[in-house]
Amino acid sequence: MFKKLKKNVHMLSAAIALLMPLGFGVATTYADSTYQQSFNNNACAGTQGNIGGSDSSSCSGTAAASSLSTLIKNILNVFSWIVGTVAVFMIIIAGFRYIVSGGESGGVTGAKNAILFAIVGIVIVAIAQIIVQFVLTKATQTTVGQ
Repeated sequence: MFKKLKKNVHMLSAAIALLMPLGFGVATTYADSTYQQSFNNNACAGTQGNIGGSDSSSCSGTAAASSLSTLIKNILNVFSWIVGTVAVFMIIIAGFRYIVSGGESGGVTGAKNAILFAIVGIVIVAIAQIIVQFVLTKATQTTVGQ
């Protein structure tokens, strides 16, 4: 019975691994369109810039720094969402492995380590989010003040 259950867990893991790129594509498309909209609305007032195009309009330094800050924040948010989703799946799978291990020390240790590493990953991403937000805020304030 445990072999069949283990096979199902592996199949579920493979399905998640195969479907993850689809979610990433949707998230990056959303981030690209959001950035394009933000660029058109905020970066160059009165111009209609095209990201990746040959538009040669110039922006003020403040607006350009703001649009770069927005791009970095959008990329970081997408990355954080992906890492958070993967970490939650890993915690669920590791919890399942913990239950299925039946007290076997190797299985219990592996499951506990997987849960621990997933939680550490979430904490690292949260700290990275805080640091990047702080640096972007300070960098934007310095640019605006000049």
